[in-house]
Amino acid sequence: MSAFLRRLSVLFAAGAVGGLVNSLSLWILGKLGVTTSLGVKLAPALTPPWLYPRLVWGGIWGALFLIPLFRRSPFKRGLLYSLGPTAVQLFVVFPYKAQKGTFGLDLGALTPLFVIVLNAIWGIAAAYWLGIIGEE
Repeated sequence: MSAFLRRLSVLFAAGAVGGLVNSLSLWILGKLGVTTSLGVKLAPALTPPWLYPRLVWGGIWGALFLIPLFRRSPFKRGLLYSLGPTAVQLFVVFPYKAQKGTFGLDLGALTPLFVIVLNAIWGIAAAYWLGIIGEE
């Protein structure tokens, strides 16, 4: 296998791990009633149809880690790369695919904050995973 394909495979796996941590975080916040208590309509059930695309897209976004920035700081790196999926969620997915308004404000005024925090969790988890497996 070429070095590039191996690297891409590892980055996909790291992004998927980040997607899992992100998804479990959102599910737990919903299960505990945190999202509802803050007026945000994000409380998904932990089902395969909900989880699977989140893992796949997390893996795809893992390709951002090909960009060699902040390699010595997984925290900064994860935060920086989380801005990509955050922008897509707030400016494309919510308004056009889900019909929930720009920033997903139809789901509650704090929705953008949840998206920013949860995507930061994705990026940081992916970056730390790469460090744990010795790829960074």
